[in-house]
Amino acid sequence: MIIAVIIGMALVTMIPRFIPAFIVDKINFPSWINRWLNAIPYAALGALIFPGVLSVKQDQPLIGLAGGLVAIALAFFGFNIILVVVGAIATVFLLTF
Repeated sequence: MIIAVIIGMALVTMIPRFIPAFIVDKINFPSWINRWLNAIPYAALGALIFPGVLSVKQDQPLIGLAGGLVAIALAFFGFNIILVVVGAIATVFLLTF
């Protein structure tokens, strides 16, 4: 019974995520919508990172700010989102080392 519930919850979670992926490939959006959709990962990254930027080290908030600025700069120059995250982490690591 528990296995059936887990499988059912997995299907209910996966179906709404897969359907848009297949629909988006079939639709041609105007260029302004494509630009907007391309900005979503960076906006999500900013929303996830910003609350922790100033609380990386309680006694030195500028370290987190430096990591956030590096993330902003890398995103501005169009780096892959993984490189943006790694660059911010590396900056904070090197400044706290």
